[in-house]
Amino acid sequence: MSKELKILLASPRGFCAGVVRAIDIVEKSIEKFGAPIYVRHEIVHNKQVVESLKKKGAIFVDELNQIKDSSRPVIFSAHGVPKSVPQEAADKKMFYVDATCPLVTKVHKEAERHHKNGYKIVLIGHKNHPEVVGTMGQIPIEKIILVETASDANNLKIDEPVAYVTQTTLSVDDTKDIIEILKKKFPNIKGPVKEDICYATTNRQDVVKKIASECEMFFVIGSNNSSNSKRLVEVAKKAGCYKSYLVNSNSKLPLEEIVKCNKIGLTSGASAPEKLVQDFIYEIKKYTNISIKEFISTKENVTFKLPAQLS
Repeated sequence: MSKELKILLASPRGFCAGVVRAIDIVEKSIEKFGAPIYVRHEIVHNKQVVESLKKKGAIFVDELNQIKDSSRPVIFSAHGVPKSVPQEAADKKMFYVDATCPLVTKVHKEAERHHKNGYKIVLIGHKNHPEVVGTMGQIPIEKIILVETASDANNLKIDEPVAYVTQTTLSVDDTKDIIEILKKKFPNIKGPVKEDICYATTNRQDVVKKIASECEMFFVIGSNNSSNSKRLVEVAKKAGCYKSYLVNSNSKLPLEEIVKCNKIGLTSGASAPEKLVQDFIYEIKKYTNISIKEFISTKENVTFKLPAQLS
């Protein structure tokens, strides 16, 4: 074990302000209203977070009609919900707390504003992702169209005024390419005043871009259904580290390959707890000497207030 493996640890990484707020909302709701409380969909895309909240008294459901006791509070996930969901809760006289990330709410409001002003909306995002389902559910479905790729953008045929919004957890570079195509096709297209991809997604991708090319392997701790985590893997590959991998709770680490490296990169998606990063480092330490260099690209100090019902 004389050889030393250098780990370049990306910072910022892990929980963003929207995730911290969503987890706080569940925990404070349990404190205030007692258990159980219901949560519609995974509050954030991380199995460990979900399991820990279950132990505290949260019951996760896919839809409101699965809730057995409608007198108990229900929380909507950080990814946002279509308008039909709070309407259904109101119809059933359910008490609900909305944990939608404020930066996702910003996109919802933009979509609504553009719709009211007579625009057809192009949403850049990934089909069936809960955030996309939520945004598309803010306005009549025939007034919003989903674009996933540059090819989708090239094939658009719209003969009315156009505006665009984006999912908050996309690849900054890929989205920029799609927006450029939209602007060429529709010179008068309206966009957001401040871009929709959130600060946390941008910051995490920026630091990965800076260090990935130095690494022989790159690892992103995050869940398979986490959009921002999967984008980090793509960003690392694009930046020059082709052996970049998503590590989730079921992943078997390629330890033989890792210990042959001189330098690897490590980060975590916006819904992955820091403990999982430290567990990864602890596991590698069993097989080789390591040194850790934390690469900090920016300091984050964003916080979001909790909903009034919990104050």
